[in-house]
Amino acid sequence: MNILLIVFATMATAVAAGTAAADGYHLLQTVPITPGDGNFDYAAADGVNRRVYFSHGDEVVVLDADSNALAGKIPAPEVDPSYGIGLPGRTTPYQGVHLVAIATELGRGFTANGRAGSSTIFDLKTLERIGEVKLTGNDPNAVVYDAATQRVFTFNEDGENATVFDAKTGQVLATIALGTRPAFAASDDKGHVFVNLIDKNLVQRIDARNLTLTDQWPAGCTAPHNETMAIDKSNGRLFVGCRPDFRRLLNPPGPRPERIMVVLDTNDGHKVATVPIGGNPDEAAFDPGTGLVFSANGEGTITVIKQEAPDKYSVLETVATEPGAARLTVDPKTHKIFAPNNDRTSTGKEQNFRILILGR
Repeated sequence: MNILLIVFATMATAVAAGTAAADGYHLLQTVPITPGDGNFDYAAADGVNRRVYFSHGDEVVVLDADSNALAGKIPAPEVDPSYGIGLPGRTTPYQGVHLVAIATELGRGFTANGRAGSSTIFDLKTLERIGEVKLTGNDPNAVVYDAATQRVFTFNEDGENATVFDAKTGQVLATIALGTRPAFAASDDKGHVFVNLIDKNLVQRIDARNLTLTDQWPAGCTAPHNETMAIDKSNGRLFVGCRPDFRRLLNPPGPRPERIMVVLDTNDGHKVATVPIGGNPDEAAFDPGTGLVFSANGEGTITVIKQEAPDKYSVLETVATEPGAARLTVDPKTHKIFAPNNDRTSTGKEQNFRILILGR
C-alpha cells in the first residue's frame, strides 16, 4: 500500500507540474517590424481601443491588440538625428520617441519625443496627429496621464525636471524641478503622480492638483538605480524594479540579492514586500484582471509575480524570452504580453526588429 501511495503521489505531482507548465506564459507569435533607425524603447497598451504602442527610433509602431497586425505608425518630429551627442555625459543621440501615455476618456494619446523635446498629441482611433506641445526640459523619457486632473506629466531625463500640460488644450501649466534624473513614473488617477529618481534611489510623490513635490520615499533598492515602475491603483501599491546592472549586465543572468522588485504603499511609501526578479529590467506592468506583476528583464526573461494579497507576493514563474527584451506591456483584456526586441551587430547597429507576443 505504501508503495502504491508513493507511486500515486509521484504521478499526481508530475501531472500537476505538467498542468502548471501548460498554463504558464509561452511564446504565441513573433511579429517582424520593418527596419528603421534606432532601437525599441517602451511599450504601452490601450485595452479599450485595442491598440498596443511601441516606441521604435523615430516613430511609434502600433499593433492591433486582437489580430496582432500592424495598425499604423506615429512619426516623431524631424530633428537633427545626432542631437544629444556631446552634451555632458552623452556619447549617443537622444531617441526619437520614448513612451506613450493614454487618455481613454479624451480619445487622445501623448508621446514623449526625446530628440525634439516635445509631446505629440494624437487621436486614439485614427492615430492622426492633433497637435504638438513644446516641453520645458531635454530628453523627455516617461510620460503619464493623470485622469483626476486631466493633465499630462512628462519626465525630462537630461532636464532633471517634469513638464505638466493640460491634456485637452495642450497648454503648458508648470515645470517641476526634480534636482536629479527621473526615470519611470505612474499615476494613481486620484491626483498623485509618482516617479523614480534613479541617482538617489528615491521615489518622489507629486501633487497633481497643486503641481508641487510632496513626499520622498526610499525606493528600497540596495543600490541605484530604481528604474521600472508599475502601479496597482485599486490597492495603492507601487512596483519598483531595481536595476543595479544599469543598461548592461555587469553579472551573469540569474538570481542575485540586488535584483529585486520592491512593493511600496502609495499612501505613505512604506515597504510592503520585496520579490526577486531577473537582471537588467527596463519596464514593468501590472494586470489588475489577473493580479499579476511582470518585470521585463534584459537578461532574456520575464519574471511573473503573483499578488496573493495587497501585502503578499510570490514569483509564479520565470519565462524565457530573448536577451535584450527589456520592455513589455500587458493587454488587460486578453492578458497577452507584448515584448519588443531587436538584435545588435558587432558595431552596435540595430537589426531584425520584432515583437514577441506571449500568452497562457
